[in-house]
Parts: sequence; structure tokens; C-alpha cells
Amino acid sequence: MELALIIKIIVIVVIFSITLLIATYSTYAERKVAAWIQDRSGPNRAGPFGLLQPIADAGKMFFKEEFIPAHSNKWLFIAGPALAMLTALMSSAVIPFGKSIMVGENYYPLVGIDVNIGVLYIFGLVSLGVYGIMVGGWASNNKFSLLGALRAASQNISYELAMGLSMVAVLMMYGTLSLTEITLKQTGFNWTIIYQPLGFIIFLVCAFAECNRTPFDLPECETELVGGYHTEYSSMKLGFYLFSEYINMFVSSALMATLYFGGYNYPGWHYVYSIVTEHFGHATGHNVYVLIGTSVFFAKILFGIFFFMWVRWTLPRFRYDQLMDLGWKGLIPTAIFNIVLTGSAILAQDYFQFKGIYFAIYYGGVFLLIIGGILWSFLNYKKKIVLVKA
Repeated sequence: MELALIIKIIVIVVIFSITLLIATYSTYAERKVAAWIQDRSGPNRAGPFGLLQPIADAGKMFFKEEFIPAHSNKWLFIAGPALAMLTALMSSAVIPFGKSIMVGENYYPLVGIDVNIGVLYIFGLVSLGVYGIMVGGWASNNKFSLLGALRAASQNISYELAMGLSMVAVLMMYGTLSLTEITLKQTGFNWTIIYQPLGFIIFLVCAFAECNRTPFDLPECETELVGGYHTEYSSMKLGFYLFSEYINMFVSSALMATLYFGGYNYPGWHYVYSIVTEHFGHATGHNVYVLIGTSVFFAKILFGIFFFMWVRWTLPRFRYDQLMDLGWKGLIPTAIFNIVLTGSAILAQDYFQFKGIYFAIYYGGVFLLIIGGILWSFLNYKKKIVLVKA
């Protein structure tokens, strides 16, 4: 029991440390990706290739003057960024980063908390995350901060609905709320993205909105709200808000990799397992195989983070009415359609006992949705032209 507890503590500390490390260097990668897209150098002064830039930024944040507005609610002003960081850091606890490692004769899972309601745990923390922004924006006693907090609340509530509905289809397929079991059912190349491309697109768009990333960064829109909910913040309180965004981006990428891209699974794992166990022996070979799977999982996460950054420096920001229209009139009806389509395809597959019928019904429905969307856009565009001419 003592050994199991020690290994569990080590796993939690390692996951926590890796989360902080990747989030820290995401700030460096953000500027390097922006520089690459905009044809400039990016950070290159602090350390070799600018690798010490995040350390320099952290030092700057720590030593900046601490400022609390005179008319603010002091305790809530302090609690806002702390709550944002707390919910962000707790989210990675249920994500399986690899198969169970072998120590002696026992196996220990590479997950902080292996619970059978991991999906509900994630959604509970996602819904609590908005309180950090709301509390900070309201406590600042500043109209720009309050407007940013209101935007954040309405945006998160709107896109949480579509995100939850998109995941319902995944739960229908696997019949479990455990992220570990969902990962195990995607062994090899049997990834969810093959069965749920429409659900993945909905989830991806909602992830951008939940992380307040461009083009959904309306709560902190500089051109309209100066800085939004964190306008009055300085020093490490501002750093906590900015850092929590990168942690949320890491967790969102990890969750997408787990739900839709097989997690630590990859094609040809049987061959790799036989090679490493034959070369290193059963126990050592098993652990080497687990570490390879964990490395593949982190590669998927890093690609997801890169995609977040790529979109930020490519697409312009939405207007707020467009943001709400997309959430309520676009994504939620599409997610409901995806649930109905998935249920129909699963029932047909179970009735006919033929796996191909699922793909025929699902992809046929997605094709009809695309055609309907194109026709609706065309008719709406023609209607606008008529109104302008009139």
C-alpha cells in the first residue's frame, strides 16, 4: 500500500510539473509561431535561441508593482486569478497519459485520478473556470472589466452546451464516462475521429471559445475593452490569468487527443510491443512500450497546441453577435443533429450486424448537412443582395 501511494504521488507530481512546463514554454512557442507566420525573428535574446524568455517573463511579473484598485473588493480581486489557476490545474488530473507502468509484479496507471466519471469531472471544472473570470471582472469595479466578465460568462455558457452535446455522441459509441476506457477502446488506429468527424469539429470550435482564444477572445478584446476582465490586474495576478489560458489550452489539446485521436494509442503498437519485450525483457520492455505511447500522446498534444497558435495568428476576431449566432444557431443545432445521426447509425449497425452501415449512414448524413449548409448560405446571400438593391 505504501509503494502504491508513493508511486501515485510521483505520478501526480510529474503530471503537474509537465503541465506547468508545457504551459510555460507555450508562451515562448506562441511568439515563435507568430514570428514564423509574420516573417520575423521572435524571442532571441534571453538565453540560446531565446529559450530563457519565459523565465525572464516570470521574473518580470514577480517584481512588477502590485496594484489593487481602491474601490475594488480586495478579497474577491485576489480570489479571481487564484480560482482561474486552480480550476485550470485540476483539469488534467483524470487524463490518462499512458498505460499502466510495471513495478515489480504490480501495474500502476499513468493518471492522477483514475475515476469512472472522468468526462463529468472535466465538465464540472470547465463550468467552474468561468467563475475566476467573473469574480475578477466584477471585483475590479471597472466597467471594461465587468463587460469582459459578462462576455466571458455568456460565451462559456453558450459553448459549453454545444461541447457537451458533441461529447454525447462519443459517450453513445463507447457507453462509458471513463477517459481511460474510452482510450482503451481506440486501440491501434481505431480512433474516434474516423467515426465522429462532425462531433470533433464542433468540439474543436467550442474548445477555442472555452479557452478564450482568438477568434473567440471577446472577453479580453483590447480594441473594445482595453483588456477586458483583467484590465485592472498587474504583477502575478495578471500572470495567473494569462498562464491559466495556456494551461487550459494544454488540457483542451490533451482531451481532444484522448477523445478523438486515440490518446496514447498508435498504429503498429503490437509490433512495437513484441520488439521491445523481446529485446529488453517483459517488465522493462513493457515500461519502454508505455513510455513510447506516452511520447506519442504528448506529440498529439503539442500538435494541438500548435494548431491553437496557428489559428490565432491566421483568423480575425468575430463580432460578438456573430459569436452568439454561431453558438446558438449553428453549433447547438448541428450537435443535436450529430446525436440523432450517430444514434441512427448505431441502431442500424446493431440491427444489420454490419459495421459498414454505420459509415454509410453517418457520412451520408454529414454530406447532406454540408449540401444543406451551402444551399442555405447561397439563398441567404441572394436575399441580402436583393435587400441591398432595394
